[in-house]
Amino acid sequence: MKKEIHPQYESARVTCACGETFETGSTKKDLRVEICSKCHPFFTGKQKFVDTSGRVDKFKKKYGM
Repeated sequence: MKKEIHPQYESARVTCACGETFETGSTKKDLRVEICSKCHPFFTGKQKFVDTSGRVDKFKKKYGM
């Protein structure tokens, strides 16, 4: 690897639009994100399945769920 062309990797503060903040490693000191694990529907359990033409029901019926 060439010397002095890579950015410095350091501790960074990530701030979500919902107000959640946490520390991680990055080449930037401050990161702002729109969605995090505290407000994402998949992780909060509020995920909705969009059922177009009965695909979810068809899957459940096929695999006995």
